[in-house]
Formats: sequence, structure tokens, C-alpha cells
Amino acid sequence: METLKLEVVTPEGLIFSNNVKDVTLPGSEGEFGVYPGHASLVSLLQAGVIDIELENGKHEVVAINWGHAKVDESSVTVLADGAVSIAGDSESEIANSLENARKLIESMSDSDVAIATATAKIESIARSRR
Repeated sequence: METLKLEVVTPEGLIFSNNVKDVTLPGSEGEFGVYPGHASLVSLLQAGVIDIELENGKHEVVAINWGHAKVDESSVTVLADGAVSIAGDSESEIANSLENARKLIESMSDSDVAIATATAKIESIARSRR
């Protein structure tokens, strides 16, 4: 199975680094998916959610406030100003991650629709992981 190398980096350090099946990014012109073999591009990212499909078919979520993505045929590198990984083994850890992600997105977006969309996506994926 072909995979992509995905890295999500902030000024504080590496948030995510792994091989993935695909990734959906919150582009400035709307969400877009990246699969192995994708054409090379550089894109501005807006506040939203990075939806990551792992090799085992499970999903991970990273909320970002804004950034840039560099895509080539075998890798995606996201440079984000701020990012929160929605992860945890317990419901309280996931709830804490969700709250931190909401705060991050609300700090950068003046659109109630963008906030509601990102929050709904985060909560949907978090529920499916329980």
C-alpha cells in the first residue's frame, strides 16, 4: 500500500509525524484531500481541522489556527502557527484536547460558520474513536 509521509510542525516543535493513507487539509479556498502521487503544490491553510487517515484505517485529528502546506508525490509538510492534536486514552483527555482545539480555532477565525464546522468535525471524529 502506498503511503504519504505527513509532518505537522509548529514553532514549538513537531506535532505529528507518520506515514498515512491520506490527509484532508483546510485550504484557504476550502478543504482538499491529498493521496500518494498527488501533484506538487504549496497552499495557504486557514483555521480548521487536519483529518489524517492512518495506515490502519483509523483517523487522527489536528486542529490548526493557520499555516502553509507543502505537498509532493510522497510527502506533506504542514507548517502551522499553532496546532492541537486531538488525542488521548481517556474521555477526559479527549475532552481537554477538544476544548484546547476550540480555543485555538476561535482565536483565529471571526466566522461563526468556520468555528461551527471545525468543531463539528473534531467532535465527530473524536466520537468515532471512543
